[in-house]
Amino acid sequence: MAGEPVDDNELDAELVARMAAGDRAAMSQLYTRHSSVMLGLAMRIVRERREAEDLLHDVFLEAWRAAKDFDPKRGRVRTWLTIRMRSRALDLQKSARVSRNAGDAGLDYLVDERERTSPDHARIRTALAELGADQRKVLELAYFEGLSCTEIADKIAIPVGTVKSRIAAGLERLRTGIVGKVLS
Repeated sequence: MAGEPVDDNELDAELVARMAAGDRAAMSQLYTRHSSVMLGLAMRIVRERREAEDLLHDVFLEAWRAAKDFDPKRGRVRTWLTIRMRSRALDLQKSARVSRNAGDAGLDYLVDERERTSPDHARIRTALAELGADQRKVLELAYFEGLSCTEIADKIAIPVGTVKSRIAAGLERLRTGIVGKVLS
């Protein structure tokens, strides 16, 4: 890139490009920038710090190896990393060695408290706060526990159609709440 990155997304993309070229310092910087959110996500899903830390290590090794395949036109680095973390954590969570004891920290765990100065921070907090408890619960079960609509319906004893409606409505409220605040 010519010149300095103008925002966090560009800086992240530059760091991944440098990682693809073998720059370990770039890997360290990316880790510093995103490890707390990713660890929080892993902790919320697997509920064991040691397991979450192992996953964090594994996901960054995976990112190191896959850096050359990252395309900034397809999405943000943070999203790329958190999707990898969520997938790995759900795989572990569903394995025989991890139990399904439900936590209650929920979606709040995803917001990195160190990013209070980020313009996105307030929008995300507000959008999450505006979700109804019913919508929030089904989104948490789907996102953090990887449950299907049928499994969610069984777990909280409501019809599958109601689960699907709550997920759709919750996602739309989040989308509208976040995008609406960006445009205003």
